[in-house]
Amino acid sequence: MRNKSTAGHLAALFTIIIWGTTFISTKVLLADFRPVEILFFRFVMGFAALFPVCPHRLKSVNRRQEVTFALAGLCGICLYYLLENIALTYTMASNVGVIISVAPFFTAILSHLFIKSEGKLQANFFIGFAVAMAGVWLISFNGSKLELNPMGDVLAVLAAFVWACYSILTRKISSFGYPVILTTRRTFFYGILFMVPALFLSDFEVRLERFADMTYLLNILYLGLGASALCFVTWNLAVKALGAVKTSVYIYMVPVITVVTSVLVLKEPVTWVSAVGTVLAVAGLFLSEMQWGRTNPPKKQEDKSSKRQEDKSSGKREDKSSKRQED
Repeated sequence: MRNKSTAGHLAALFTIIIWGTTFISTKVLLADFRPVEILFFRFVMGFAALFPVCPHRLKSVNRRQEVTFALAGLCGICLYYLLENIALTYTMASNVGVIISVAPFFTAILSHLFIKSEGKLQANFFIGFAVAMAGVWLISFNGSKLELNPMGDVLAVLAAFVWACYSILTRKISSFGYPVILTTRRTFFYGILFMVPALFLSDFEVRLERFADMTYLLNILYLGLGASALCFVTWNLAVKALGAVKTSVYIYMVPVITVVTSVLVLKEPVTWVSAVGTVLAVAGLFLSEMQWGRTNPPKKQEDKSSKRQEDKSSGKREDKSSKRQED
């Protein structure tokens, strides 16, 4: 169980490290691609890449499970990214960065309502959430002026809520017992399917000749194979191992990874505001994890009582066997 939990944490951390660096590739591609074009190409590429990894079909899926896959694709692949991209056209990136980080809070609430096995919400989670949000706020604004843009900010809140829904649906899908690669591929299929209507409303252009530019090709490969195909699989594995809430708090690390990447790759200076924000975001992550890492006390007591009964019964057997030997 401990090895499974450790693997889950490593998978979540690996995923967040990749997702936290995707802004560089997206920024490069935006020079010649529309946001919806980047979104479509990366997930089609990710969908195709999962076939050779696991060429088997997903069999024996009932209607209720199929609906769950469709909802997961609609929420996590289509709506989340479209809402986030549209929000960025109405409000500042710093606003979106802070608001998206509220997703773990929504995930915790939905999990409390729909998934009882996730555990009871306790003070540690809310304390960790407050500390992390303070850190994310400092990182995102970093001394700049706060500007409220109702339309964009509301869309960002909806994006955070939609991602929370995706996390709950992923947790539900993990209980079906199917291989994670197959379930991720099925989710991608529905996400791309729901994305098609948006293509006709956004002047989508195929223009594959753009990928003749090696810079564009490498960046779309990073987004498609790394951030989409690989990372959605590792994220789903983390959700399966840790649960929806425990995995979702790693979202607090996205702004931290962005700051580190900006320093290492873009050579941007580190300010004391971003440094303090980084420390608070990491501290909030650990505080939230502490709460969900606890075991259930009544279960321990039951285990102890059952162990005592087993010891007594084994003791009785030993007494009987020894008595027979004496006779």
